[in-house]
Amino acid sequence: MTEVTRVPLQPIAKGSLAKLWIGIFIAVLAAAALAWAAQPKGLKLDTIEDGMGPTAEIGQVVFAKYTGRLPDGTTFDESQDLPVPESILPRGTPFAVEEGATIPGFFEGLQQVKKGGKYTLYIPADQAYGDEPPPGSPIPAGSDLVFDLEVVDILERADVEQRFQAAQQFVMAQQAQQAEAQGEGAPQPAPVPVPAQ
Repeated sequence: MTEVTRVPLQPIAKGSLAKLWIGIFIAVLAAAALAWAAQPKGLKLDTIEDGMGPTAEIGQVVFAKYTGRLPDGTTFDESQDLPVPESILPRGTPFAVEEGATIPGFFEGLQQVKKGGKYTLYIPADQAYGDEPPPGSPIPAGSDLVFDLEVVDILERADVEQRFQAAQQFVMAQQAQQAEAQGEGAPQPAPVPVPAQ
């Protein structure tokens, strides 16, 4: 029979166990930092004030007051109310929740908002304009974008189309009244912007 050689265990030196745990802790932190850095930077939506009801869905139209900013705080765009009474169309700018109607990050963000909510939307450059911003735009190539949004209303597309027809009739009636008051002929209808299809 073969005899197994015994190796006596040495006591752990004072402080070595603490050094071992510190080393493990540093390794875990380094791994977490690498994993976080390797994650793709995507869209981020901060809820400032939660809205009510369901979130906007594809095919609906979101009316929002917004300010678009560059990461340094420079404003590059703001919402404009349409020139019709609020009883016809809600305040703010209409955005069709449809792929291709807005930049990809904004399209994705619109699907996470609720009526009455206030949000800050952080869009990375690759989900905005990337290296090709619109010509003449103050947006530099490769810029991330930040939007402060207040969702005024969320409506079905068919409802919005009917409201736009009513808005166009309102504008034509206003122009006819102005032309009549000035003694001019019948005016041509002014176009009322319709959300992208």
